[in-house]
Amino acid sequence: MRKLLADADLAGLSSSDIPPMFQEVVERGWSVTGGGARVLTGLRPDTAGSWFDRLAEETTINGRGMTDHDLSTEPAATDVRANVLLRRCLAYAAGCLRAARDHFGDDEVRAYVSLSLGGLDDDLLTARVTFCTPLPDTAPYIADLERVQDAAVAELSVRDVPGGGTA
Repeated sequence: MRKLLADADLAGLSSSDIPPMFQEVVERGWSVTGGGARVLTGLRPDTAGSWFDRLAEETTINGRGMTDHDLSTEPAATDVRANVLLRRCLAYAAGCLRAARDHFGDDEVRAYVSLSLGGLDDDLLTARVTFCTPLPDTAPYIADLERVQDAAVAELSVRDVPGGGTA
């Protein structure tokens, strides 16, 4: 992921990089479930589910694959696809993390952005973003993040995104 981030064109990253469906999620903000999970209101199911723990509830509700149906699937377009997916994911993560900080008054929520091969033949670059709050009595969402080998993954806090630092 470090190489992807270093090679990506992230100049001018803004909310205009977020697909409309995901922008609506950012705008609807955050809420807390009966189990204490911090969830994106626009992704919250209509009926309450049964969860093993708060981390499972947060990652299940908050996790989504990034829109890519409008991007080329041709091998020659792989670099362009990667850059656009990364821009979309990072802009979405930034918007949600800033909204979480504003709603909860802290910087505890983390975003996990991952790019990996998927599709029918595991040859198509896909992306996913999820959000959760690390808890002292629960194992991390991704243990030993630096050792992940089947995807490029970044863990971000609001302090890592444009406009996320405190003034």
